[in-house]
Amino acid sequence: MSYAIMGAGIGAGLAAIGAGIGIGKIGGSAMEGMARQPEASGKIQGAMLIIAALIEVAALFALVICLLISFKG
Repeated sequence: MSYAIMGAGIGAGLAAIGAGIGIGKIGGSAMEGMARQPEASGKIQGAMLIIAALIEVAALFALVICLLISFKG
């Protein structure tokens, strides 16, 4: 097994873990904010969804890069 494939697998795993932790923190913080200010829940939820989507895009980009590395190596 080449180091490129092993590194790509580790990189993809770390990207997925990082995205999961990031989205979990955002979700938790959004719930706390909505509990404190229920009248602002719409704005908080919208911002939460946008930020979660950006994190997912970054994780998918990392996954694509890892796949490119694994097929190249």
